[in-house]
Amino acid sequence: MDKLEHYLRTHTDEELHPSEIANLLKDLNDEQFDEAVTSIPKELIADVALELPDRYFGDIVENFTPEEIAESLSEMESDDQTDFIQELEEHDDSKAKEVFDQLDKEDQEDILQLKQYDEDEAGAYMQVEVYSAKLDQKVSDVIKEFAKLKREGELENINYLFVTDEDGYLRYGVGLDDLIVFDPEKTLRENIQENPEKYKPIIGHDHDDIKEIVQKFQEYDLGSMPIVDEYGKLLGRITSDDIYDVISEHATDQMYHLAGVSDEAEEDDDLLKAGKSRAIWLGVNLLTAIAASLVIGLFEGTLQQYVALAVLMPIVASMGGNAGTQSLTVVVRQLALGEIAKHDAYRTIKKEVILSLANGLIFAVVIGVIAAIWFDKGMLGVVIAMAMVINLLSAGFFGSVIPLLLKKFGVDPAIGSTVILTTVTDIVGFFAFLGLATIILL
Repeated sequence: MDKLEHYLRTHTDEELHPSEIANLLKDLNDEQFDEAVTSIPKELIADVALELPDRYFGDIVENFTPEEIAESLSEMESDDQTDFIQELEEHDDSKAKEVFDQLDKEDQEDILQLKQYDEDEAGAYMQVEVYSAKLDQKVSDVIKEFAKLKREGELENINYLFVTDEDGYLRYGVGLDDLIVFDPEKTLRENIQENPEKYKPIIGHDHDDIKEIVQKFQEYDLGSMPIVDEYGKLLGRITSDDIYDVISEHATDQMYHLAGVSDEAEEDDDLLKAGKSRAIWLGVNLLTAIAASLVIGLFEGTLQQYVALAVLMPIVASMGGNAGTQSLTVVVRQLALGEIAKHDAYRTIKKEVILSLANGLIFAVVIGVIAAIWFDKGMLGVVIAMAMVINLLSAGFFGSVIPLLLKKFGVDPAIGSTVILTTVTDIVGFFAFLGLATIILL
């Protein structure tokens, strides 16, 4: 509490940053938080609420009136305004309507425009505030207009000028570093015509999948990208900070999915919701574990005759599971980064199989020698060595094939991959080890 008060006292309005306030609030206990939250500057209420984890959102908005929230919301860019309203709707729909009604008509129209897009479409992430100029405007007039808007605080994070025709259709994109060296007495059209290919913009369409937009940002190292409709009319822009958020969210989703949990449930304070999400995947895992146990049951007679098999059996399964997880993690991440093309599946599978086979051969020799010495039976070492090669080979193959198949069928490669892979490696490992033991040792 003292830290927050000191921070607010010692910083001017211009220096206050929502993320700093959010970090200080997170360090407070519940009682201190409730007391400190009312100290948030009114113009930063919405910004701070979005900076904090979702579980704090309700505590923030419940401490301020719809009028105060709307006033702070009016200071934000359209994409952030839309994010805030949508989150407020989930928390308290009636208060969201009150806040929305307090906004001016232009802000309301912007929010309604962005809300029409699905969450995976580029339009949902764009902001409608863009710095644009017409082809036949004089460069000197454009620079004066830009300077005026910048002084008035109407523009933020601008490094690119979108150039349109008279009807608003995007034609070119000019970096501000190029703009300042243009002949100020000529029009944009005249300056651009000296090298038109240089100013051809990298564009995105409002209904493009956001993952495609992320790939373009990474491929072309963009700071911002104009978003147009199907006819080429300029609608807005997506900036690099939005892309960083998308990448972070997607990486978090993958981590959760690989662990068999839901990102939405885990970010919620509702223990029942989180517990239910986890229980579903644990239930699936229980069924797969039973399947693996049934395989072991097929070789009950073999296990009774050779107790050493029960001691060594977990080694085969564990090595296969870990090798498969390595392949799975690599392939899932490469798919997310767009590093595996549609025609590239064979190369990916081949690489993982070769690596797994090589490791399988190395560790087969190691465990084979250990087992033979440990139990003083050379053929037992041969059995576990052969089983190790088979299981690691299948782990590399299925660890790469499973996410590729899920991707082909339009399913997030991370969802359920681990459970499927564990089942395969356990069954293959147990069947190979006990089956070979039955054939060779009995």
